[in-house]
Amino acid sequence: MCDKKSGCYVCGVSQHDSRAFCFYEVLSYFFVPILTAAYLKDPDDKEKWILDEDAAKIVRRIFDLCIAGKGATQIARILWREKVPTPTAHLLGKGVKARHKPPDDPYRWRDTSVEGILERMEYTGCMVNFKSFKKSYKKKRSYKNAPENWVIFEDSHPAIIEKTQWERAQELCKHKRRLTKGGRAGLFSGLLYCADCGAKLHFHTCKSFSANQDNYICAKYKDGMGQCSAHFIREVVLHDLVLAHIQKALRYIQQFEAGFVRLKYEQSFEDRRREIAGMKREIIKANRRISELDMLFKRIYEDHVVAKLSDERFRAMSGDYEAEQRQLKADVAQMEADIAKGEETTADFQAFLASVRKYTDITKLTPTILNEFIQRIEVHAPDKSSGKRVQQIDIFYNAVGVIDIPTDEELKAFEARYTARTNQTHKSA
Repeated sequence: MCDKKSGCYVCGVSQHDSRAFCFYEVLSYFFVPILTAAYLKDPDDKEKWILDEDAAKIVRRIFDLCIAGKGATQIARILWREKVPTPTAHLLGKGVKARHKPPDDPYRWRDTSVEGILERMEYTGCMVNFKSFKKSYKKKRSYKNAPENWVIFEDSHPAIIEKTQWERAQELCKHKRRLTKGGRAGLFSGLLYCADCGAKLHFHTCKSFSANQDNYICAKYKDGMGQCSAHFIREVVLHDLVLAHIQKALRYIQQFEAGFVRLKYEQSFEDRRREIAGMKREIIKANRRISELDMLFKRIYEDHVVAKLSDERFRAMSGDYEAEQRQLKADVAQMEADIAKGEETTADFQAFLASVRKYTDITKLTPTILNEFIQRIEVHAPDKSSGKRVQQIDIFYNAVGVIDIPTDEELKAFEARYTARTNQTHKSA
């Protein structure tokens, strides 16, 4: 029961009845077992969580390995070889009561434990509740709740990882990179897509292949009997093309970040902001109409009760009102989702610029660099009409999409235009 006489800032109630449950305390009850793996109770304040630095290092290590292209099973093996204690062993070593019994091998990680850590949004500093529910208090079985039914409180405790890193890990977990029988994995596995059919490109190799022979082929090719052509491309060729493009893109953005990025990308975000403002106005208008329809429905129902409206007329009008209301609610939900996505895109763009500033010179591609910059790569079918084999690839960068790198002449022209515009702005000021 809540005994806060002054009221609860979470519930928004000035004073709770002695029979009422405090919403904050209910959330805290569900919150406790989730965070004990990386957080500890503050000895001075039981309602406050403090960071367990030793556990936080393990969590960061797991996310770094995921960004580096390692799967849950691979990460578990790495942690085992490095003699990293499991969550249960770590808690018992801290003198904290754990859910499970002490393991026979305190370093034997399970892939399910790694997956559970990678899924935890709480490591970004937010509190997530009601991720599961029970159909009846009489039954012990819990069911996963839909994400839209979660209750999330931002900045409720210290963050261990950045939100962008967590989101990237979720995307990578959807595209598992399986090792071949020879224990090899494609550098671009999970990033390559066919530009024609949209299917993934599968990594092909064998023990007798040299590094120059490893290649990728469209999943729908199926030895010429499928729905698409091979879209064959060797990994070494793709490596050189992508590396060269990333190097040029980074030099380009680093050199003209103050000018080109502001003019090109922030202009698109300004358009997006105007679009979001328009959608917010439409949401207000739609919600007002939804309330009006509620009143109209109530009015025709009363007229129907006192026989002012016939049954047929009532059914027709009520059906029209209900259909309009359903459509308006669906439109509002879609616009709210678009607004949330647009705001996330702006944050992702800032994270992309931070990654660009972090690297001065990239000489070799690694899974970490690829996952940090590249969202997807689309491979087109080769063109042999000129007598030479020419193949186009489209590189989509995180948050910004395709980056068209101008020629040296275009760069000089842009620099001149930007300098002139900057000088004119200073004169006007």
